[in-house]
Amino acid sequence: MTRELVVLGTASQVPTRHRNHNGYFLRWDDGAILFDPGEGSQRQMLMAGLAVTPIRRICITHFHGDHSLGLPGILQRISLDKVPHPVVVHYPAAGQEYYERLRHATSYWDNAQIIASPVGDDFADGPLTALPLWHSVPAYGYRIEEPPTRRMLPSALAARGISGPAVGELQRAGRLGDVTLDQVSAERPGQSFAFVMDTGLCDNVYKLAAGVDMLVIESTFLASDAEMARMVGHLTAGQAASVARESGVRRLVLTHFSQRYQDPARFLDEAGAEFDGDIVIAEDLMRIPVPPRVESPAR
Repeated sequence: MTRELVVLGTASQVPTRHRNHNGYFLRWDDGAILFDPGEGSQRQMLMAGLAVTPIRRICITHFHGDHSLGLPGILQRISLDKVPHPVVVHYPAAGQEYYERLRHATSYWDNAQIIASPVGDDFADGPLTALPLWHSVPAYGYRIEEPPTRRMLPSALAARGISGPAVGELQRAGRLGDVTLDQVSAERPGQSFAFVMDTGLCDNVYKLAAGVDMLVIESTFLASDAEMARMVGHLTAGQAASVARESGVRRLVLTHFSQRYQDPARFLDEAGAEFDGDIVIAEDLMRIPVPPRVESPAR
């Protein structure tokens, strides 16, 4: 099963010659979640070889144009391509009027199953949760937390003489005679992913990032413009990296770069001074795999 992030755009506020407006396509097994489709997201998907058919959810962090103006085109394409399953759209409940405008921005044959699912504080829908952030308009960050499973240990099963259909019975019942499931299996942690866009530092940034395998987070500014970042509700590369360090993040993906900076290496240098882990400076059309799950040691 494929689990990877396809970056559609990495610019903040306005696109540049080399960076499209925001857009992040998370492939998760046989489905996908589209985060913050800005202008041009549909074309960027074409350039990346992506169809709308796998999309199961669309998550909007907030209703600024660089994070949401591509939504009408994506929804219309979902209808055009006759996507057969429902697509759920999550967005800040306080922005309902903006969602309604984008949902029916133009006339088109609207035959898709689009389900509006506004988010509020402490929102949860299956493995997806959302928490409010600190920005100039209502904004939310999202987190995917796959529940843990268990993997069977062949050596432990063999030592107890368990094989064939008996293994399935043990998995279903949790016990087979005197043997418990815990004795012949190990916990298999689920994978986790967090998506944090426009925000200043706040407690919920850390809550969303806590222990995730991959954190996609805005780093609009460099430290030289930290005061401006604070005033407008954004992060610097160093602040984003310190969040990753303090939260135990495995892979840090920096994005949403201001057009004022021409050299992406400056973001890597600043982040690397705070976080000595895996750092990716996102580029348009880049594919970034979710790190493999950390297996529990066999007993």
